[in-house]
Amino acid sequence: MGHDGQLELYAAVAVRLKEAHSRVRALQVPEGVRMALTRKLLVITAVAKHDLAGAARRLERFIAHLGEGRFPEEER
Repeated sequence: MGHDGQLELYAAVAVRLKEAHSRVRALQVPEGVRMALTRKLLVITAVAKHDLAGAARRLERFIAHLGEGRFPEEER
């Protein structure tokens, strides 16, 4: 992937991460579930620092699971 393609992917992942964080904040779920979802987003953000394409794939799966109502167990 060329430098321009990498920058475009970075920008797309950044926008999608922001959208995902907004969706998680808006969910009507127990706080423990929200914390678990937020931790998943933080992991995706960390992955993006060394594997941008992998982070993009993880993020798309995460967003798809949100859309399907598939949430992790509540953290305690």
